[in-house]
Amino acid sequence: MMKRSEKFRQANREALATVIAAAAVIIFWCAAGFGLADSDVTLWHTPLWVWGGCVGTWLFAILVTIILTKKVFINFDLDEKEESK
Repeated sequence: MMKRSEKFRQANREALATVIAAAAVIIFWCAAGFGLADSDVTLWHTPLWVWGGCVGTWLFAILVTIILTKKVFINFDLDEKEESK
């Protein structure tokens, strides 16, 4: 069982990791969208920057979310009540 101070440290860790993850998704979006803007490659008559900026960013965000849930987030209650055994 976690102490109250440990729970708040974990919540702060999760919040910081979420901010970093959001920044990573934004950087990926800029790189995949704007970075591929000069490319003449198309897929089904759609420019590569659309695929990278939209679909690629969506897939990257899903990957980041999976990593956060498996490596960073912990399921706990912030209730004051102690669990009875």
